[in-house]
Amino acid sequence: MSVSLTQLLAGLAGSLALMTLLWAVSVPLRDVSIIDLFWGPAIALCGAVYWLFAAPPPVRGSLAVALALLWALRLCVHLAVRNHGKPEDRRYAAMRRRNHPGFWWQSLYRVFWLQGLLAWIVGLPLFGAVNAPAALNAVDALGVALFAFGFVWESAADWQLAVFLRDRGNSDEVMASGLWRYSRHPNYFGEFCLWWGLWLIAAAGGAWWTVVGPLLISFFLLKVSGVAMLEEDIAERRPAYREYVQNTPAFFPGLPDNKNKPGD
Repeated sequence: MSVSLTQLLAGLAGSLALMTLLWAVSVPLRDVSIIDLFWGPAIALCGAVYWLFAAPPPVRGSLAVALALLWALRLCVHLAVRNHGKPEDRRYAAMRRRNHPGFWWQSLYRVFWLQGLLAWIVGLPLFGAVNAPAALNAVDALGVALFAFGFVWESAADWQLAVFLRDRGNSDEVMASGLWRYSRHPNYFGEFCLWWGLWLIAAAGGAWWTVVGPLLISFFLLKVSGVAMLEEDIAERRPAYREYVQNTPAFFPGLPDNKNKPGD
């Protein structure tokens, strides 16, 4: 078995092992939501495994893995603070009700192993970067710049929303200021940008084929667990959201239509 294939399989094994451990913790807690905190760390773990298998790790690989670790740490801390003391996420709670009483074991492969596999695929640019020893070039710089932009954009959007929700008077209101004035999901847009930035770093070393990673995360952000899922019923919980949808782009930032501001 080649070293690269061993690396790749070791990354997958690490991700699935982490998810299996989380599943074991979630069963007595009756809370599958804990997986959200470890989505980022699962991807970063794959990168760390690739880096450890490299001998010696190239500068490009060290750079990409370091950026992924930074992203994973921020996301994990943000979600831990946001979800502290809250019950199981309504999406998982609904899944639990639909599959009762066997959800406790079904969640192992339907939630934890599935997300472990997806984390491994999304993290493929890290594998590509670690195995691309060519000298850094202008495309790497572009990738770092795009990652930095996405990281700052996502962090700012999360912080703005957290401040907004801290005011109990806003519990039924719609956040339509700051970055949220230009996009209904600026945090997801930031996530989108930073993963395409990491891919550019991998592609700069020749690993263009790892584009499957950012393509997958883009698809999920836009069509599955991101924009599409969050907007299924949010207008029922926050009536002003209907006007917000009419005024504000869904994903890619743009100038808002101020004809009908939420709350007017």
